[in-house]
Amino acid sequence: VANRLKFDREALSVEAEGNVRLQRGKEIWTGNYISYSFLTRQMNAAVFRTGIAPFYATGEGLHASVTNQTHSATNAFVTTDDLDVPGYRVRAKTLVFVPGKYIEARRAVLYMGNVPVFYLPRYRRHLDRHPNNFVFVPGYRSKYGPYLLGTYNWSIATNASAAFHFDYRVKRGVAGGPDLKYDLGPWGEGQLQTYFLYDEDPGTDPANLRPIEPDRHRIAFAHSAFVRTNLTFKTVFNHQSDALVAHDFFETEYRKNVQPKSFVEIQQLWPNFSLNVLAQPRVNDFFQSIERLPDIKLTAFRQQLGISPFYYESESSGAFLRFCEGDYFAATNHSAFRADSFQQLLVPQTLFGWLNLTPRASGRFTYYGAEQDTGFVSDEHRRWVFNTGIEGSFKASRVWRDARSSLLDVTELRHIIEPSVNYSYTPAPSARPPELPQFDYEWYSYEMRPIDFPDYNSIDGIDSQNVIRFGLHNKLQTKRRGNVDDIVNWAAFVDWRLRPEKDQSTFADIFSDLDFKPRSWITLNSEMRYDVNENLIRVANHTATIEPNDVWSWKIGHRYVREIEELGPEAGHSLIMSSIYLRLSQNYGFRFRHHFDIKHHVMQEQYYTLYRDFRSWTGALTFRLRDNGEGNTDFAVAVQLSLKAFPRFALGQDSDEPDRLLGW
Repeated sequence: VANRLKFDREALSVEAEGNVRLQRGKEIWTGNYISYSFLTRQMNAAVFRTGIAPFYATGEGLHASVTNQTHSATNAFVTTDDLDVPGYRVRAKTLVFVPGKYIEARRAVLYMGNVPVFYLPRYRRHLDRHPNNFVFVPGYRSKYGPYLLGTYNWSIATNASAAFHFDYRVKRGVAGGPDLKYDLGPWGEGQLQTYFLYDEDPGTDPANLRPIEPDRHRIAFAHSAFVRTNLTFKTVFNHQSDALVAHDFFETEYRKNVQPKSFVEIQQLWPNFSLNVLAQPRVNDFFQSIERLPDIKLTAFRQQLGISPFYYESESSGAFLRFCEGDYFAATNHSAFRADSFQQLLVPQTLFGWLNLTPRASGRFTYYGAEQDTGFVSDEHRRWVFNTGIEGSFKASRVWRDARSSLLDVTELRHIIEPSVNYSYTPAPSARPPELPQFDYEWYSYEMRPIDFPDYNSIDGIDSQNVIRFGLHNKLQTKRRGNVDDIVNWAAFVDWRLRPEKDQSTFADIFSDLDFKPRSWITLNSEMRYDVNENLIRVANHTATIEPNDVWSWKIGHRYVREIEELGPEAGHSLIMSSIYLRLSQNYGFRFRHHFDIKHHVMQEQYYTLYRDFRSWTGALTFRLRDNGEGNTDFAVAVQLSLKAFPRFALGQDSDEPDRLLGW
């Protein structure tokens, strides 16, 4: 596109003058004059501007070869700042770039505004991988004193990168270690993370029994590969010097996984079967764990038996298991060999064209070898389990074409309702759980447990049951801006125990999960667990998210968990959480988060983050206050800078994981 185009038929070339715009794929070139030859596939420009994501370049005397994708220019500027007057730029006597591969500046000078600040005879930056760079996070924390977290990110190749950490905390000392990420193509990909320090104030172990050794470390390795079609390999290794090293220095990771596991897993898939081999050793002696050396499982997916109406599925496994108690507790280790086989037949049917029924019957046999490591050798155990049941459901819907509501932003309505009933009967097995070694046992859970097999996978905790699970799923949908949107999405379940055990009531807790979206910018979520027998709420989690525009947003929620006898009185809590974002101006934004503990009347955690847009860079100043439950307040403050072209965090990551803003 240009004000004037001149085409030479003999030379097969074209000249463009005045507001020229040339687009080739994702490349966009603009300038006053550009010529292009269809014979030599070369382009020349007197003055040009182009985007080579994430860079922008301007200059004169451009010569571009479309054949080998090599472009060169003289007296050129390059920057990542997409403005007519960039905040910073590199001026080069000669600029050579290959789109998608690299950009090279010769006799280069770095300008901040119009001020030259640095000279490089030659500077090359690859476009197909993240550039080498330093990252520094200065800050202060009560437990650390002043600290400086430094990282050098090294892009080794397109398929490998490394990071070298050099950290200093005044109260805790020097720390660091290398990280490595790699992609070996068909041989898989993985990463290695290491961290070593001599802690000058390590404190005591979680049980407050003995001091933690000052030589502390964390080593994490993970690798996964598709060896061939449907054959996967995965290994994970996590070694820590003590139980609190991640808690003290890697809060984001610690919140996700308090006790990381180590294992090797191989899985082979076929159309109707899978074979899984899992080896899970105990790497950290201070964590409670179940060793599986190994655990081999053959699974038959649900499949039709010939042309009969019957479907078959099964799970068979053999494992050498060892229960290992943590070092901070009394030693109650025990081990045994376990062989388990589950076989099930089903007859799925559709009656009257709308009613789905699936009767089922299954049998299970489990063999336990003599227990070891208990101070004596116990007898072998054999257990037989029978299970039967039937599951039924149907779906109905209705559409109101003329439904309109400006208040609820409704254009047409569709209601979908799906009731379900699942009956499961298991007579008393030949051996009850107290008579068997317990490895995969049933533990208290806030979530609803499955009542049928093989979804119920607490193999050693299987006992008799006679229960009906009622479920109801409702959806109310409308059209908003041409897309289908759920106004209401609600699912509720309750169990009716026809023959409750001694410690059970006739009706189990009601579980409810509700999403309500009255407008496209308002979302209300509700998760509840209600005890109908005691007439009380056991678990409640409610949140409201309001995002009317890009100027402000607010997410507020309340999470309540009643004290649980099985987990102790401290397992219960009641928290109010709030996160508010305000864009104060074009360049400033502010976010503050609060966690208030209603049970103890304490402001448990406070975050305050001030964002600053420096055009090419973004900055964040973060304050955090945390009550550690002992009457002391842990105070922290840190500064982070990020280049817009190469952001440090993914979209929304700083909000979901605010500890990363502090460098943790």
